[in-house]
Order: sequence, then C-alpha cells, then structure tokens
Amino acid sequence: MKEIILIILGAFAGAFSGILGIGGGLIMVPALVYIMNMSQHQAQGTTLAVMLPPITLLSAYIYYKAGHIDIKIAIILCVGFFLGSYLGGKIAVMLPGLVLKRIFGVFLLITAINMLLAKK
Repeated sequence: MKEIILIILGAFAGAFSGILGIGGGLIMVPALVYIMNMSQHQAQGTTLAVMLPPITLLSAYIYYKAGHIDIKIAIILCVGFFLGSYLGGKIAVMLPGLVLKRIFGVFLLITAINMLLAKK
C-alpha cells in the first residue's frame, strides 16, 4: 500500500512539475512529512534524491520544442544552482527539524501570497 501511495505521489508531483515548473519538492516534501510521516530532513533529502536522475528531461524537452527555454540562461542558472544547493544542503542538515519545517512553510506562504496578489 505504501508503494502505491508513493507512486501516486510521484505521478502527481511530476505532473505539476511539468505543468507549473515548480519542481516536485513543493508537493513531495509536505506529502512525505504529513502522509508518510517522515521528518523534514528525511523528506527534503528524499526529494533531492528523486531529482538526481534526469527527471525533468522530458518536460523540459517539450518546453524547448515550443521555444520556451533560453539555453544560455538555463546553463548559467544551473551553475549557480549547483553551488547553491551544495551550500544549502550543508546548512540544512545542521538546522533542527522544526526550524527547517518553519523555513519551508514561510517560503511557501510568501510565495503563495505573492502569486495570489499578482497583477499580471
């Protein structure tokens, strides 16, 4: 049963990743914490492990074919993302789980408010 829930969660996160470009972490991290009873650290680490294979390759290809990807910007962002994710991972494992959970929640809340109040 647990495996079926995880497959459904993965499919849901993958679909929203492709539709909204959000990355599966926005869906997977809270779901792993509240549905699978993982700690915040476990949920974030597991979600990062999911991203290791070229998971978004197919949806990125579709966006590329439609002319919606600036390769130069993507490469530059990738370099920064690579370095930032290393530093962020080092910091995250040092934080208490509750602090990490609250930081994640505040990020989601601020993002949601900005999206809901957007003019365009």
